[in-house]
Amino acid sequence: MPELSPHRPKDLSELELGFARQRAVRWLSPRVLVGTGLRVMLANIFGSYSDKRELQAVLPSTVHHHDDGAELWFDFVADVGDGFDATYSVASLLAAPELDVGGTPLPRGQLLILGGDEVYPVASTRGYEDRTKGPYRAALPEAPADPPTMFALPGNHDWYDGLTAFLRMFTQQRPIGGWATEQARSYFAIALPQRWWLFAVDAQLSSYIDAPQLAYFRQAALQLRPGDAVLLCWSTPAWARTDRDPEAYDPIDFFDREIVRPTGASIRVMLSGDAHHYARYAEDGGTAARITCGAGGAYLVATHRLPESIVVPSPRSRMRRQTEPRPFSLRTRYPDRFTSRWLTPGTLALGWRNPGFAALLGSLQAVFVISLIFAIDYGRRLGGGWSSLQTLRASLPSLLLAGLIVYGAVGFARIDSRSPRRTALIAGLLHGAAQVGLGIGATASVFALHHYRPDWLPDAALAVFVVVVTVVVVGEVATLLTGIYLMLASQFDVNLNEVFAGQSIEDYKAFLRLRIDAAGDLTIFPIKLPRVSRRWQADPDGAPEDPWLRPSESLHIELIEDPIVVPRTGT
Repeated sequence: MPELSPHRPKDLSELELGFARQRAVRWLSPRVLVGTGLRVMLANIFGSYSDKRELQAVLPSTVHHHDDGAELWFDFVADVGDGFDATYSVASLLAAPELDVGGTPLPRGQLLILGGDEVYPVASTRGYEDRTKGPYRAALPEAPADPPTMFALPGNHDWYDGLTAFLRMFTQQRPIGGWATEQARSYFAIALPQRWWLFAVDAQLSSYIDAPQLAYFRQAALQLRPGDAVLLCWSTPAWARTDRDPEAYDPIDFFDREIVRPTGASIRVMLSGDAHHYARYAEDGGTAARITCGAGGAYLVATHRLPESIVVPSPRSRMRRQTEPRPFSLRTRYPDRFTSRWLTPGTLALGWRNPGFAALLGSLQAVFVISLIFAIDYGRRLGGGWSSLQTLRASLPSLLLAGLIVYGAVGFARIDSRSPRRTALIAGLLHGAAQVGLGIGATASVFALHHYRPDWLPDAALAVFVVVVTVVVVGEVATLLTGIYLMLASQFDVNLNEVFAGQSIEDYKAFLRLRIDAAGDLTIFPIKLPRVSRRWQADPDGAPEDPWLRPSESLHIELIEDPIVVPRTGT
């Protein structure tokens, strides 16, 4: 029997939609920080012992063919499964039969490539349903006459449950709304028209590519001929990170050298998400491109600290066998440098966007202040007769808490492994010292308040008042201090990601619409959505293929830059 069509929702309730609309993740809330941190730790510990890429060797090794036409339109979007407003705004544009961009009609892609991080903050069945599948099904509820096909490459957040939910969502050939799915593994190869190929490599959580995956791409590469062009999708923009990590590009160079180049084909374009912005590096004196486009739904990430030029593979890499290094220059970024810098001070509102973070710092400061008060009061009661052992006992809790605060600040400074390690250490120590100094200042204020308190105010009431004020007021000051630290440290590439993660900026979205024409040229249309919609209306009377929800405000899209034309052959 054919599958029954779902009814069109009459309102925006979870019961009508079949999923719960989610707000953008508050990345610096204690629950998210602790939960994500534990998942990262478990993924790193157990991933090497139960890597599902090793187990995928038993799955079909299909090379997908979408090369039967003279030309093909397809889309690339990454980092999609965050808050509903941003995710659905982009999904509704991808689902539209046609987009009018500056008077140029761009038909819907026949393929949709999801370039990584299809769910946030960590992968789960419920997370995919609410943050990815639900919004994309609502954007294209029914398959059109020529249904598009969705392929997905996992990102690090998809890996935090060991890739279990990802494989169940994308590799069982079940449609997601009007999009068909056909991949069987977490990586895939697609034959495109005019001797173009798309290779999507799952290189998460490891510097080495697993043997089954290499075998799959070696088998796929047997179909390549000299002069063929490869569009390589990678899980991270490793090319933009060689200035800090010279070996970041080595796995890509290995893949190129071992899989692609022996066939006489060449990698003409590399695409990646992971960094939540748009950035295009163009080869100096050539036509090859390296493009980051991870602005499909997740919080915005800064562009003003991107390197202006790169050389890949890096001459500073320890890899002895490598291809000839080639220079690339940063040609376009979105948002632009000025806008990115202008958005940075928004981190000062950290406590307003992440109230749980302020409560955490306030509680920690309250415990620290109470321990200091106890130590000082104990010393006073001894009347100057302190012994070294008594002094140590009285001060030990305060010293341990001060050490914990400093240690936590250093760990926070090093939360991004790409930050300069020595600079992060110094920044963390200074931040921790400032937080300890705040606690000491708060303790001095408490003693002043105690000295001048009215006689009618009992000690118990004063203690409660001090605790409440410390948690609320000192917590807000401590959070503001963290915001100031983030703003300053980011100028030295420390905690640059956290400056924007703490703000959860949902605007400045982007995706790519690509076309292979009959002449064999690849044209890339980088599309931006400066502002997402935040108000939606149900459309119960729409056609089956129409999106379930309509924006109350129109979605205004533009090209980030002029279309980029990459010929199939060239340097």
